[in-house]
Amino acid sequence: MAESAVEFLLNHLTNFIQQESSLLGGIREEAESIRYELEHMRAFLKEADANEFNNSELQVWVKQVSDVAHDMEDVLDEFMLHIAHYHGDGFYGFLCNICSLIKNLIARHRIASEIGKIKSRVNNIRQSYQQRFSISEHGSSSTTVNNNAWYDRRGDALLLEEADLVGMDGPKKHLIGWLLDDSPRLKVVSVVGMGGMGKTTLVKKAYDDMGVKKRFDCHAWITVSQSFHLRELLKDVVRRLFDAAKPQAPQSLETMDINDLKAKIKDFLQQRRYVLVLDDVWSINAWDALKYAFPDNNSGSRILLTTRIVDVASTSCVESPDHIYTMEPLSQEESWTLFCRKTFQDNCCPPDLEKVSRSILEKCKGLPLAVVAVSGVLARKDRSTSHDWELFHRSLGAQSEGDDQLESMKKILSLSYYNLPYYLKICFLYLGLFPEDYKIERTRVIRLWIAEGFVEVRVGRTMEEVAEGYLKELINRSLVQVTRIDGIGRLRECRIHDLFREVITSKSREQNIAAMVSKESTTWPEKVRRLSIQYTLGNLQQTNRFPQLRSLLMFSVEEPISKSLNPILFNGGVRLLKVLDLRGASLEMLPDEVGKLFHLRYLSLRGTKVKTLPKSIGKLENLETLDLKETNVTELPVQILKLQRLRHLLVYNYDLDTYGFKAIVGIEGLSSLQKLCYIEANHENGRIVMGKLGRLTQLRRLGITEVRREDGKALCSSLEKLSNLQSLSVGSVENKEIVDIQQLSSPPGSLQRLYLRGRLENFPHWITSLRNLLKLRLRYSKLRDDPLQSLQDLPNLLQLLLDQAYEGEELCIKATGFQKLKTLELQSLERLRWVRMEKGSLPHLEELTIESCKLLEEVPTGIEHLTNLKSLQLCVSDKLKMTLDQDEQGGDYSKIVHIPILKISFG
Repeated sequence: MAESAVEFLLNHLTNFIQQESSLLGGIREEAESIRYELEHMRAFLKEADANEFNNSELQVWVKQVSDVAHDMEDVLDEFMLHIAHYHGDGFYGFLCNICSLIKNLIARHRIASEIGKIKSRVNNIRQSYQQRFSISEHGSSSTTVNNNAWYDRRGDALLLEEADLVGMDGPKKHLIGWLLDDSPRLKVVSVVGMGGMGKTTLVKKAYDDMGVKKRFDCHAWITVSQSFHLRELLKDVVRRLFDAAKPQAPQSLETMDINDLKAKIKDFLQQRRYVLVLDDVWSINAWDALKYAFPDNNSGSRILLTTRIVDVASTSCVESPDHIYTMEPLSQEESWTLFCRKTFQDNCCPPDLEKVSRSILEKCKGLPLAVVAVSGVLARKDRSTSHDWELFHRSLGAQSEGDDQLESMKKILSLSYYNLPYYLKICFLYLGLFPEDYKIERTRVIRLWIAEGFVEVRVGRTMEEVAEGYLKELINRSLVQVTRIDGIGRLRECRIHDLFREVITSKSREQNIAAMVSKESTTWPEKVRRLSIQYTLGNLQQTNRFPQLRSLLMFSVEEPISKSLNPILFNGGVRLLKVLDLRGASLEMLPDEVGKLFHLRYLSLRGTKVKTLPKSIGKLENLETLDLKETNVTELPVQILKLQRLRHLLVYNYDLDTYGFKAIVGIEGLSSLQKLCYIEANHENGRIVMGKLGRLTQLRRLGITEVRREDGKALCSSLEKLSNLQSLSVGSVENKEIVDIQQLSSPPGSLQRLYLRGRLENFPHWITSLRNLLKLRLRYSKLRDDPLQSLQDLPNLLQLLLDQAYEGEELCIKATGFQKLKTLELQSLERLRWVRMEKGSLPHLEELTIESCKLLEEVPTGIEHLTNLKSLQLCVSDKLKMTLDQDEQGGDYSKIVHIPILKISFG
């Protein structure tokens, strides 16, 4: 974690020295010296960050490095704040007044003094680690970190009896089926899942199966591990192969190089049908380094591989992509069976302990390692009273610090954290700010990471794209669980396992990275950089200043915050705040003092009762995200135009009759905007702005409401210039008003989502050219011609909704139509009588909804051919109801009886 803090500071410090060197004067030498020393430490930090959990002395040193990096960051931000305050024209506007700034001796003396103190601390830290850890002049350590300080319980998985296993019969049969299939080609079978899921246990049971033993004449189990050395690993493979086959290993083994060892392995296996297990593979590089030693001798050989990382599984199975088994958590029933088996040897839980036992088990979330670990602890506790069990439940996170089994479980889980690159460690720890079991929105966490400065700049990609890559990498490493994916395959929400959250919380507490205040813990920390307030404000009288606070997030706090929290937030006590997320808070007014938060990059008032923004919002020149969704704000102050770094402007509330904000002339000057939703065009300013939106060339998502027919030409002219646009929503001033977008001759080629609300004289011809379109919604279009004829050849369309969009009697889909569509919704097509689907159409359709189509006479023709259809929601007319009632198991009913989810209503 110290590596993350230092890397972040070095980037910050380098940019600061380059940009503000003329302001620093002699202080520059001190800052350069600190940068040099931190760079000197960085190499050792890579090793220290990965091994500090084995060495308490190392932990102290790492924390010292983190603290000094954070304090230096504070000094730089305080200096920038002073500059911004001293020159009211803004941070960059002061450059013309450099001379007057240098004359401010008080500020110069203060930063010089602070940097001097930090330089002294850095020197002391350097001397300390050189003495304790034998650091060379080049920053590398000559001391081997003790990796045996705690017992790795992986070996236990290989010793479990069949009777100890729960929920593995099905998966075991699955793996054995893959191992014993008749294909002569070499195949790799990968088992992937988070740490503690039981991958090794499952693979061991399949590997030991008698049918597998008989099928293969060569067997070997190789543990790869996180920090393998290739030559030593290859030597181990040779020994295991020769031991299994009983010939003597070559005497020259110790003198062989890597290529000789690979050749020896390949030669040994060439004439054999072999099954190998590669347990605990941590990287694609590890697989690539080994794979060429294993020949495809066309004899039906197999390799079983376990990993926590999805990319490793998919890369190793590139020749057999259907041979990846993803471990699933135990069901509640399976967890309970395993828990009782391990805790109560008679498999019977005393009635007075069942409630607390199930509560404890809930925290395990079906993770076998966790169930076994807590069972081992509870098996030693007194069963005559529930007091000790209740205490264990309340303190489960901290309990691991005194129990070998829980401590071991925590460290096994922690291996995934320590394996992360530095830039992902801080991102992962940041997720601990969200409450237990909280569904974390993808867009929210991405914007928060960017605001915190965690996301690196990469050429050719936006910060949002880089941050999304970070999130996908955490998912790929089984550290974050996906909880919701939308109909076009986008990740919408995710979560972290409760036990990983305990790892995060512990690590954050150690490094003083973040703190949580909740109903269980209402004590406000003395010194904290990031604070999460969950469900209660706690005892605010304990403190009134958070001088180092960078982030404040609130979750489900119902208490009014105006009188209690406002004085803390806006009296100058949180001068360095970057993130203020008050989503859902009981807040009716944003104070004018918000303008004092110069460093603020992320401000969310979503779900509050705020109606207006103060003019001082214009002073937040570093603001990147302004989230006013689901508030009562419908008009923004003109000072918003000063926010030149603003990337995401969200002002809409679907619960209001008008759900956007009145357009401001000049908003086209906010050239950094990527998301702008929703602008109301129904006034003079709106008409002016329509023709200038094309200047916002960075826009990825644009939403416009209250559009009139006469706005069409200007709007189309702007849209043609938005080459990066991925999502477009256009709504008319009223449902009968025509949306004139026929003049759009060259639509944005990157458009993926399109929402049109209002009448269309004709189907827009340019939609058929949108090769990347994934989702389309047409509402109130009132088209006279069948729109499906124009849409069914779109190559990537996944979702289609037609709501009062068509006035004809029949919709037809040809045999080659909609080859990728997964969801089709037909709503309120009042004249529709027939839907015809030719055989071969809609091969991937999973959900079909037909509602409020009162004249529909029959079940869609051809629906019986949709073999992938999983859900049909059909609201039918009285006439069709009568037909279905009469058919029972024949006629129209027989066409749909095979569909798993069938919901038929009448009206």
